Amino acid sequence: MDRTGISVAFTVGLYGAAFGAAAVTAGFSILQSCLLSILLFSGASQFAVVGIMGAGGSALSAIATATLLGFRNALYGLQMAPILKVTGLNRVLAAQLTIDESTAVSTLQDNDADRKRGFYVTGVGVYLFWNLFTFLGALGASAIGNPSVWGLDAAVPAAFCGLVWPRLKNKLQFIVCGLAIALALLLTPLTPAGVPIITTVLLAVIFGWKK
Repeated sequence: MDRTGISVAFTVGLYGAAFGAAAVTAGFSILQSCLLSILLFSGASQFAVVGIMGAGGSALSAIATATLLGFRNALYGLQMAPILKVTGLNRVLAAQLTIDESTAVSTLQDNDADRKRGFYVTGVGVYLFWNLFTFLGALGASAIGNPSVWGLDAAVPAAFCGLVWPRLKNKLQFIVCGLAIALALLLTPLTPAGVPIITTVLLAVIFGWKK
């Protein structure tokens, strides 16, 4: 279980380097990039923030999109609460670590003790590796001058594809993904930066609600 949690944590943490590079490319400082990982700690939401603001979108659009993308973590919290049974400041720590990977590894275990251990091993591991590689990615992108010259401006869409593709498991999910891509491409030249992403998130929510 520990080996699985650490393996997942390291693999996911490597994406932090792409985020750090993307954040610097979008105009964030190294400190700002690291603070986003330390405080927000939600990969898809972080990429949305730097992608929208880097494209000239407003902070409000970035916050709205990040909130919608992070809403699933609240649902994970409802699932994990009876297992973790935390109170006080421990609830804050557990909430920060409640992400896709910690929840997934936890729910694969056979009993509550192992589920709890799997949650914390994976969650803490992802947090440490994600923040470490965010710093390294941001530092590297900053050191090479203009990151877009090296093609690092493609880090945001590439990382999004890497995050989303393994999660497409059935026909409906592929259909929703295709519709979201088409809608985003249609709205991009017609609406301000950030609006296409918010719209596609709402599309996913509508399909999920009907299902």
